[in-house]
Amino acid sequence: MNKGFWEKLEKPIMVLAPMANVTDASFRSVIAKYGKPDVTWTEFVSVDGLVSEGREHLLVDFWYSEAERPIVAQIFGAKPENFFKVAKLIKDLKFDGIDINMGCPDRAVLKQGAGGGLIKTPKLAQEIIQATQEGGGGLPVSVKTRLGVSKVMIDEWLSVLAQANLAAITMHLRTVKELSLVPAHWELMPEVVKIIKNITPETLVLGNGDVLTLKDAEDKCAQYGIDGVMIGRGIFGNPWMFNKETPIETISIPKRLSAMVEHTKLFEEKFQNVRGKHFETMKKHYKAYVNNFDGAKELRMKLMDEAQTAADVERITSEFFSKNSI
Repeated sequence: MNKGFWEKLEKPIMVLAPMANVTDASFRSVIAKYGKPDVTWTEFVSVDGLVSEGREHLLVDFWYSEAERPIVAQIFGAKPENFFKVAKLIKDLKFDGIDINMGCPDRAVLKQGAGGGLIKTPKLAQEIIQATQEGGGGLPVSVKTRLGVSKVMIDEWLSVLAQANLAAITMHLRTVKELSLVPAHWELMPEVVKIIKNITPETLVLGNGDVLTLKDAEDKCAQYGIDGVMIGRGIFGNPWMFNKETPIETISIPKRLSAMVEHTKLFEEKFQNVRGKHFETMKKHYKAYVNNFDGAKELRMKLMDEAQTAADVERITSEFFSKNSI
């Protein structure tokens, strides 16, 4: 088993979840500056798309900076031959690792037999992992998955994954069918760890689901005996999430809003002329950056209604400060 950079990390390992249209290169740059995780993930990218004529448009999702290392490229699909080709590409792009998404509940992804759909086809999942390992030329390969499709099936599913010589397995503690509509089943984490570690003690086990603070992540590692935690939604509006020295509670409102403006400028700078990257994508972040202070609702509404450029965001924010004592 090749664990690559994973074996150099101190436990508990705190990692950034891959989230489509959220953790793009601009946001990851801000996170790397203010609260760098132990491992960073890209957004997930289709292997089928990356071997098609539309490849150049998708490579945008693989943009990264040296400050983000170690960085893992996440991919999805259902054709082993395409995983092999894309793993070679990821190696050429000098990523630190490859992660295969075997948990996404999106209907379009499931229709391909990809993402969470692979839980139904364990033999194909094994072939995909092997093809990725061979194509990756020594890069460590990991998998992010779920408890099952319509029901929990960790015994049979994890037995398959644990035999695949993976560097790490991240378990989102819900089934595919549950989406994010129910609380994550952390009570099942000890059984997940037991199944994997009994077969392959070297494979790292990370938990994912409903973790909104670094303290909660650390507590869960201690409570459930896992090697680390992947944090997703908790990062919204909080690039300090992984910073032990400066938790979000200690960050002033001006600094939070300054990070929002910086994030917006980076987004515009990187993606202004990129097809499929629209300024509206940034607005989901404003809902998170602008809250829990006097005047937040009014500022948030103004940003959502009027802002179309980074200059607009900076102007509206400056006007807010000039009228409010914060």
